[in-house]
Amino acid sequence: MRLKNKVIIVTGSCTGIGKAIAERCVEEGARVVIHGLEKDLGESVVANLGKAKTVLHIEDITAENAPEHLVEAATDAFGRLDAIVNNAAMVKSSNLQTTDLPFFRRMLDVNTLAPFALIKAALPHLRNTRGCVLNIGSVNAWCGEPGLFSYSVSKGALMTMTRNLGDTLHREDGVRVNQINPGWVLTENEALRKNEQGLPDDWYKDIPPEFAPSGRILQPEEIAAAAIYWLSDECGPVSGQVMDLEQHPFIGRNLPKDVETMSRASKNKR
Repeated sequence: MRLKNKVIIVTGSCTGIGKAIAERCVEEGARVVIHGLEKDLGESVVANLGKAKTVLHIEDITAENAPEHLVEAATDAFGRLDAIVNNAAMVKSSNLQTTDLPFFRRMLDVNTLAPFALIKAALPHLRNTRGCVLNIGSVNAWCGEPGLFSYSVSKGALMTMTRNLGDTLHREDGVRVNQINPGWVLTENEALRKNEQGLPDDWYKDIPPEFAPSGRILQPEEIAAAAIYWLSDECGPVSGQVMDLEQHPFIGRNLPKDVETMSRASKNKR
C-alpha cells in the first residue's frame, strides 16, 4: 500500500473530488480526517470507510481557528500528521460586472487564504514527518473562463503560492508542496450547477467534442488516482510543481466554454 500508516487531512471531503481522494487514501493504507460542511454526508463517508481509519470534522474552513481544529483532529485521533490536501473550494459563477468586493473577498478567503492558513497550522507536524501538501487547483488558474472570473483569480493565486512554498518549505523544512489542476470534473455539485444553468439532467451524456474530445468529462476517481502519487513517497524530492489534468491542451485553447454555447452545440449534435 502506497500510503501505509500515513495520516492525511483532506478538506472538502464529504463530496466530490475530496471524497474520492479520501476513499483512495484509505484504500492505500492511510488514516484520514474527513472535513466539510455537510454532517450527514460526512458521517456517511466515515461509516463507509470505517471509524478506525477516519475521523470527521465539520466546520467552515474560514472559521476562526478552523485550521488548528483540523490539525488537532488528526493528531488527537491518530497521533501524527503526514499530509494535507487543500481541496475545499467555493465554485460560483461571476464576471467583472457581477463581482463585488464582498463576493471576491469570500472567494479568496475560501480558495486561497484558508489553504494558506492550514499549511501554516500544519507545518510543525509536517516538518516532523517530512510530510507534504497537495493543493487542488483548477486549469482556470492559467487564464480563467469569462463566467468564472473571481474563482479563476483565486486558483491562480493558489498556484503561485504552491510554487513559492514548494521551493521555500522544501528547502527549509523538508516539506513538499505540489498542486493538481483538474479540468472539467463530473462531481455532484457540478451536475447540480449545470442543471441550475439550464442544461438537462443528463447533460453529461452528450458533450460536444469541442469541450470533451473523449466524449465525456473527468471523474473524481481519476483525480484521486493522480493525487496518490503526490501524497506518497514515490514522487521523491519533487516539489513546487503543478500538474494539469485535462483532456486537451488548455493553454492557448480559445474555445468558448459557457453554458449557452455548450447547450447549442448539444442540440445541434442531436
